[in-house]
Amino acid sequence: MEHYLDNAATTKVCQEAAEAALHAMTELYGNPSSTHTKGREAKKLLDASRKKVADALGCAPAELVFTSCGSESDNWALLNGAESMKRFGNHIISSRVEHDAVRRSLDLLEAAGWEVTRLSPDSRGAIPVSAVQEALRDDTVLVSLMTVNNETGAVTDIHAISQMLKKAGSRALLHTDAVQAFLKIPFRAKTLGADMISISGHKIHAPKGIGALYLRSGLRLKPFLSGGSQEEGRRAGTEAMPQIAAFAEACAVAAPGLEENIARMKALKQSALEQLRTEIPELTALETDAPHILSISMPGWRSEVLMNFLEAREVYVSKSSACKKGGRSHVLEAIGMKNEEIDGALRIGLSRFTTEDDIRALVSGLSDARRTLAHR
Repeated sequence: MEHYLDNAATTKVCQEAAEAALHAMTELYGNPSSTHTKGREAKKLLDASRKKVADALGCAPAELVFTSCGSESDNWALLNGAESMKRFGNHIISSRVEHDAVRRSLDLLEAAGWEVTRLSPDSRGAIPVSAVQEALRDDTVLVSLMTVNNETGAVTDIHAISQMLKKAGSRALLHTDAVQAFLKIPFRAKTLGADMISISGHKIHAPKGIGALYLRSGLRLKPFLSGGSQEEGRRAGTEAMPQIAAFAEACAVAAPGLEENIARMKALKQSALEQLRTEIPELTALETDAPHILSISMPGWRSEVLMNFLEAREVYVSKSSACKKGGRSHVLEAIGMKNEEIDGALRIGLSRFTTEDDIRALVSGLSDARRTLAHR
């Protein structure tokens, strides 16, 4: 029996989202920009889908632009967000534990002459408000910090950072990569306080290839893709209606049960932690606030060996971000983990479909691995 525990990398598409995609592909297949009946049907679906995602995020539909993924949203927010503010300064604040979509965008900005301050996280991977305040300067024009760290599950208080920026009278735009936070922890765009929010469909049981960027009302960025006038002139390219419809349906299904899903994932995460500590006394773990990400380590064992052992039992986890190939995790290095802990680290990703059986299979697998595998 399969036990999928890599939901921080991607999630299984839920039945409702799959059906919505199929309906868009086979019934409402017109181009939303066409003015005939099939085009109008597709445009109606596009508008309805945008409202569903916006309702789940807590913003107005006009503030939401569909993109191809969270990485595109991050790139757009950073590269064009910085460009839109260059007349006010050239200083950017971010952190050492961001997703590579943000890190690589920052590298490009630095190469173009921007000054970037990369803050160090606390011991769990979150960025303290005080660290942002200390780094803030008169010429700071952009702050970009993820809400939930994709490797540790640490939660950075974006609302408090927004309030601090306002109190300081800073004109800096605030962007957050909320890909791991959307429909995993409770927040609303209107009260979070960020000017730009990146989200992605495949983390919430929608297909890959669809994301969105929230742009606060009144904030206009240059299009990241040039061409037609789709998305009110903000992003060119014919809208990916099957993915958009599926994203919307995944939001509509998940949003009403958010509190219940959070509580359930929290309980499973705690159960996993307690059982693992009983079976494997030397195990270390990062106790973070996100309900769906658990970062553990078995020092002395290699992550890849443990993953292969679990995979043979149809238990699927990862060692860090699925976007990273080779090398040690920059996130775990930044929080001060020892090399032997990083080398034995595993990331367990839960979802609303995770069961107690999945947790038992994980615990049993790692316990058996400890007994049968030799230390490296």
